[in-house]
Amino acid sequence: MAGKVSFSGWTAVKDRKSLSADQDPTSGREYTMYHGTYLKNAQNIINNGFVPSKDGLLGAGVYISRNIEKAKCYPPKTDKNDKVVFKLKVRIGKVKKIDCDNHPLQKTWHQNGYDCAWVPPNSNIATIKSGREEDCVWDPKRITVIGVACCVDDNKRKELRQLIRSQRNTSACHLCHQDTSDGDHDVQTCWVCGDKICPFQRKHVCP
Repeated sequence: MAGKVSFSGWTAVKDRKSLSADQDPTSGREYTMYHGTYLKNAQNIINNGFVPSKDGLLGAGVYISRNIEKAKCYPPKTDKNDKVVFKLKVRIGKVKKIDCDNHPLQKTWHQNGYDCAWVPPNSNIATIKSGREEDCVWDPKRITVIGVACCVDDNKRKELRQLIRSQRNTSACHLCHQDTSDGDHDVQTCWVCGDKICPFQRKHVCP
């Protein structure tokens, strides 16, 4: 047929609409969240990951929030010059909503098959005076540091961001350039052109 065009490939379009702090998270999804910590601990967290708290409002786990203003309040009673707020990529897994004091699964959600506990904003939990949402993730491997959201010291902020970039580059797929710290991507051979392709590539066009 005259004018026939043969084409193989794809272009992925990223949904840039983020989940606001007052929306219910969906189990199995990945979200941007924040974590405030001591500046002196920042480099160790980037290099080695988070160490879960042994206890807290929601029991053991890593405490984070989709509300950056919440993260800025931590650690409490600490000078802002001694703090840093990390921007995170979090695979939340199966989520349990904890929305009242003395919830039967408040500290045992993980033992009951959940990966993350979520306190919605303006909940009925008396100890959360700010009314801001809060999350607790059991497995720190579900959390990846992707940036520095707040750091007063400009030089330290640049240093930490450079360290984060270097960590991500060493664990990135050579095709899609995304993080592979959780496991190698399923690289295949294109069924048309024979090139190696990754299912997470934004674009592939056969030559």
